[in-house]
Amino acid sequence: MSTVLKKLKLGFLVSLLVLPFSGQIALGQDDDDGQRAPPEARTSGTLSQQVMRAVTEIQEMMSPEDESEEPDLEGAKRELDDLRERRWDRMNDFEKSTVLNFYTNYYLSVEDYPNALLTFEEILTIEELREDTRLRTLRSLGQLYMAEERWQEAIGAYDRWRELSLEEDVIVYRGLSYSYYQQEMFEEALPYWIDYMNLSLETGEELGRDDYAYLNGIYFTLEDFDSALELTKTMIVLFDNQTDWMNLSAVYASLDNEERRVQSLNVAYLKGYVDDENRYLNLGQSMAGIEAPWSGAKILVDGVEKEIIEENQDNLEILSQMYLVASAYEDALEPALQVAEMSDSGDGWDTVGYIHYVMHNYEEAVEAFERAIDVGNLTDRSDTLLFLSRARIELDDFEGALEAARQAADAGDENAREAANNYITFINTSQQRYNIIEQRKQESIEYYQPYPSLL
Repeated sequence: MSTVLKKLKLGFLVSLLVLPFSGQIALGQDDDDGQRAPPEARTSGTLSQQVMRAVTEIQEMMSPEDESEEPDLEGAKRELDDLRERRWDRMNDFEKSTVLNFYTNYYLSVEDYPNALLTFEEILTIEELREDTRLRTLRSLGQLYMAEERWQEAIGAYDRWRELSLEEDVIVYRGLSYSYYQQEMFEEALPYWIDYMNLSLETGEELGRDDYAYLNGIYFTLEDFDSALELTKTMIVLFDNQTDWMNLSAVYASLDNEERRVQSLNVAYLKGYVDDENRYLNLGQSMAGIEAPWSGAKILVDGVEKEIIEENQDNLEILSQMYLVASAYEDALEPALQVAEMSDSGDGWDTVGYIHYVMHNYEEAVEAFERAIDVGNLTDRSDTLLFLSRARIELDDFEGALEAARQAADAGDENAREAANNYITFINTSQQRYNIIEQRKQESIEYYQPYPSLL
């Protein structure tokens, strides 16, 4: 059974109890001019002396005046059964409804809801039933049907209540909404809950966050995200609750407003409401999408330092990538090295090699790319070899560069082969130019040989 219904079961007893002595009770008696009154059991709206004495004793047994005494519910039930057996056929309608109300109080006290339901239903069969009693009974029936998860019957009872009542009632509105909701009739549940909230505010009742959250849940279910957005903003203003901040981000995501989604999640992070790994990672990576990768990287570092983000291979790789997107190569190097040491693939060392390459650390780049090739299991072996070739040529290692480029051509697909062959042409041209320059340097050195010393 849902949490909502458990709460209902705990809370509805107070509103259900129909006190037998509410309203005016007239006893059968002689009038002032000495004429004898009609037979007591035939006078509608009065209690005979016998019934009055019996229900007074039953009332005392169920609710002792001395608070230190325990109620004698079983004794009260025996007295009720005896009273009904002895006098039921001679009771008027008011006496019958009074006795049945005592039965409902007993059954509710012992949480015997099925028998309480049957008794309330029997009350409604009384022909001359007071209007206020009929309304209370219908409302109580609606709540008991809900407690027994008989949703459609609850709706029927509440609808009958509304047909008879000149006023609306928050319990009825709320019960109608719950009953439709439990049957997944969300469009029908929505207006009754709005009516419940509006009537509560009109009568000065304070609404809790759960009231707003229930409405927001319906909006989400119906995919009415525009309404959910406005309600979520209202809830943030009223309650400043962590869940509502998370929901705000989710609503913006549903509306395909990525920038607002990230901004709202970032505000929640700054307020200290982001406290799980997935949201830290989501926010950190998403910051790159709004052109704030450096901030995203700092968020990830913060998550690691707070031990919210685990320092595993995947998470460190994300951190390294965020630094790379931010062009913070020196910062990217440390997590990249950690990933390379953890990984059974050479891709980690390939990333380390790339970072050194863009930082012009060509010797370190060559070393990292070679290690990547040695480890193996590369995602793109041809690309790693081509970068190795580029790093070697920066060190004027033309032979090594040609060897790596040829291997790149052999390892890749058609596009990779074309790229590698083009680079081989570039290497050859570069080597020729280098050789020409070196030759001219040598010729210049020889031309400018100093004259022998005259001494």
